Amino acid sequence: MADDEEAPMAVQIQPDIPVGKTLSAEESSDAVSVGVTVITGYLGAGKSTLVNYILNGKHGKKIAVILNEFGEEIGVERAMINEGEGGALVEEWVELANGCICCTVKHSLVQALEQLVQRKDRLDHILLETTGLANPAPLASILWLDDQLESEVKLDCIVTVVDAKNLRFQLNERRDSSSFPEAFNQIAFADTVIMNKVDLISQEESDELEKEIHSINSLANVIRSVRCRVDLSSILDCQAYDSTHVSRLESLLEANKSLTTTDLHDSGVRTLCISEPQPINLDKVRLWLEEILWDKKLDMDVYRCKAVLNIHNSDQMHILQAVKEIYEIVPARKWSDEENRVNKIVFIGHKLDEEALKTGLRECRP
Repeated sequence: MADDEEAPMAVQIQPDIPVGKTLSAEESSDAVSVGVTVITGYLGAGKSTLVNYILNGKHGKKIAVILNEFGEEIGVERAMINEGEGGALVEEWVELANGCICCTVKHSLVQALEQLVQRKDRLDHILLETTGLANPAPLASILWLDDQLESEVKLDCIVTVVDAKNLRFQLNERRDSSSFPEAFNQIAFADTVIMNKVDLISQEESDELEKEIHSINSLANVIRSVRCRVDLSSILDCQAYDSTHVSRLESLLEANKSLTTTDLHDSGVRTLCISEPQPINLDKVRLWLEEILWDKKLDMDVYRCKAVLNIHNSDQMHILQAVKEIYEIVPARKWSDEENRVNKIVFIGHKLDEEALKTGLRECRP
């Protein structure tokens, strides 16, 4: 079976709720957000293999898979616009033998998501396979903090599938050009990286490749696989963007020094972790971040940012998450008496200036 095979044969079904109809307050009052996992990766890496593995699996979960076909040429913004009932943008819905649902979307992702969450039969999760979209950041921003979707769906995690046999070539291609390969983007934005086809390389090569992936993004969870057969719990319900689910982020930040990586590819893409022992002012932090993320004041391109913050005059641990220009700082839980209240911020990006970032954070003291 090829990596880019079509979805399994299935019968077409009609949505339970007409397009444009919204749930009443009573119907939606008990609703819980459905998690969305974004799957990205090079053509041939195994995205379709992963989707088919999930669609055919006997996992007892009702999972909807959206196969979008929008590319860079029509613009992500257009793909995010709900064009309404007249758009006829959702091509077909198919229900599979194991209870999963599959559909193809050409333009309106928001409309497809709204149709899914309004179905009578409760969904456990939604998978979104990106085709022709090198950079998952705009998608992530929409799913994470988009007002149009309100609380019906939430971004759960970004999964990047890489081809273990060809990844090193993909990372090194176009090294001399002004742009760098999309493989860097896809790894930099990932919460989980599936290193697929490890049976085609040696154990030593696998170990080296995992080091290279972590040199770009040391926060990512790397899973080795053959034919994308992975434990679904590693890619579903990860809660990577849930401010109340901070234990993994805290444990990652405990390994403070090991998170900072050197750039192995002369691409300028790496992970950098900085810390500040003194409490910081929330307003100053926001201004500092906006200068970096919005104004590009320090000429750095930050893809992802995660942090645990000790805010002045607050007994609450605050969590920072950022995807490109979109960021959120929210209180997560109360600090315990025995905890060491240190600010720790991890940046994943291009041309990161460690000294400038340390100075900027230090200047956020009250």
